[in-house]
Amino acid sequence: MLAFTFADITIDVIFSGLGVALARIIDVSLGVLRQASVRAGHRKSSWMIGFVEALIWVVVVSSVVRNLNSPVLALFYAVGFATGTFVGVTIEGYLARGEQVVRIFTHFGDKMAGLMRTQGWRVTQFEGKGRDGPVQLLFIHVARRKAPAIAPFARDCDPACFIVVDDVRSSSAGFHDIGAGRK
Repeated sequence: MLAFTFADITIDVIFSGLGVALARIIDVSLGVLRQASVRAGHRKSSWMIGFVEALIWVVVVSSVVRNLNSPVLALFYAVGFATGTFVGVTIEGYLARGEQVVRIFTHFGDKMAGLMRTQGWRVTQFEGKGRDGPVQLLFIHVARRKAPAIAPFARDCDPACFIVVDDVRSSSAGFHDIGAGRK
């Protein structure tokens, strides 16, 4: 077991630790973005992001392993990892690349579909049978960044509606504008 005292924390250790934390923030954030690219089927960007991510990781881990006599670096490593996860998820949410399908199960399908169409959303409507009788299922295919606006709009029309949001890996259609809808 390594003995640790506060005297072991020097300015050099702090700067090294900050470098380790910053590098981990970058490489873990890249890891989150790489995973989003993989899910979306973007092979080239996944490869490029993965290459940079792995390169940073190797440099950082070797730096920490070479300095095992300074456990403070391990703390900076952990802080960088946790912060990188937060930063990566935040960036990925901000970029919101891709498409989603919002499926709404409602008893007010005609009314809701009509209101959504006036907002510019392209709605496909199906009849179905639910546990409590007839329901209507609405499919709305939108850019991912537009999808969060749909649920509150649907809830205004039918507070009891059931909503499912799925990522779309690929789609193809004729004249199809997934960016349509509320601004």
